[in-house]
Amino acid sequence: MYYVLFVPLYLLSLLPLRVLFLLSDFLSALNWYVIGYRKKVVLDNLRLAFPEKTEQERQVIAKRFYRNFVDNFIETIKLISASKAWITRHFVLDASPFAAPYAAGRKCQMHLGHNFNWEVANVAMPFYTDYTFVVVYMPIKNKAMDRLFMYLRSRTGSVMLPATNMRNAIVPYRNTQYMLALVADQAPGDVSKAYWLNFFGQPTPFVRGPESGARVGDIPVVFTQIYKVKRGYYRAHMELGAEHPKQLPEGELTRRYIAFLEKGIRQYPDMWLWTHRRWKHGWNAAYQKLWIGQDQPPA
Repeated sequence: MYYVLFVPLYLLSLLPLRVLFLLSDFLSALNWYVIGYRKKVVLDNLRLAFPEKTEQERQVIAKRFYRNFVDNFIETIKLISASKAWITRHFVLDASPFAAPYAAGRKCQMHLGHNFNWEVANVAMPFYTDYTFVVVYMPIKNKAMDRLFMYLRSRTGSVMLPATNMRNAIVPYRNTQYMLALVADQAPGDVSKAYWLNFFGQPTPFVRGPESGARVGDIPVVFTQIYKVKRGYYRAHMELGAEHPKQLPEGELTRRYIAFLEKGIRQYPDMWLWTHRRWKHGWNAAYQKLWIGQDQPPA
């Protein structure tokens, strides 16, 4: 089944990106006007995040989002056969924020969000750093698809660790110098054990893991924002979130990250993954002890 999936996608990946984007234009229009994949979720999220915008303005963001959403998959197909030259031409970054931690012999964490195109970023990162680039991912239930994505994501040297078994999977690397990439805008599975703070003005739970690991190991953290230079071309903005997280009050690293994340989304609202229901968990006064926002929690 794997090769039945791999061979046609590999052949498709050999087409020039400009040709693949014609397919993307068709599919994004089909989705917007006919299929409407999670369209209500997207528009509801945008209403919560941008109440100050008109409905027409939110519709424009949604249409651009769906184009980027489909481009994300089309560009991922292209990565199956893309060369190093192609990848580094289409994804550029300034690696200086993690140069000092590496020179000091320290590990490093990268905290980023669901910004397009994270798949291009994943395969590009090993070309920009001397760190072993370690990425936490969620396994795909379909075994053939999971094998395909494992091939794609690791073909340039990235080390993939399943989120379902991260504690054991990271053991072989614990005494090495690695950069651990964490998508830190994940919705937590158990909101009663999460950090809570306002995100786009809405009480929102965030996973504790990224901050907890950084504080325990006093691991420098670099925040990363991916944005689009033009269609098919990306650049990453990176800044040091904390050099010594252990010295920060609990919750401070997460507050800094969420402020960084929200600022980037507001700047490029069509680049974030709006199809997941980020505000599906309502605030409960019982969570008050979990509130880390600098403002007061809701009543």
